[in-house]
Amino acid sequence: MDSVQEISREQMEILIHEAQEAYKNAYVPYSHYPVGAATLWESGRIVSGCNVENASYGLTLCAERNAVFHAAFHGERRLKAVAIAVPTEAFPSPCGACRQVLREFSQDSLVILVNGKGQTKTTRLSVLLPDSFGPEFLG
Repeated sequence: MDSVQEISREQMEILIHEAQEAYKNAYVPYSHYPVGAATLWESGRIVSGCNVENASYGLTLCAERNAVFHAAFHGERRLKAVAIAVPTEAFPSPCGACRQVLREFSQDSLVILVNGKGQTKTTRLSVLLPDSFGPEFLG
């Protein structure tokens, strides 16, 4: 599907900033844990999202899926990188559902984790979701 793609320092800084801005709009009346995500697509487009909770907990939408689904609506299909930011001291980590949704659009995108101090950790989707199942298995 894709090879490991790198992004520029400027793109990384923009993604981090957009993810940090996104969590400010999170709707989190239950967990009080805002999360923001910013996705970078092969086209160069950046699409952000935040988590949106629901009183029926299972209907909550994570920031990563919010951003990816919004990007898909705009025709994006090849993910290069995602930044995930939270205002807490601990680093965020995408849930299993989000890892699988990211995998739908990339085998090995860059994943940037950002805590509330602005510190970053980088990893790859292939590390977070090893031996993954993707669309190429169905074609």
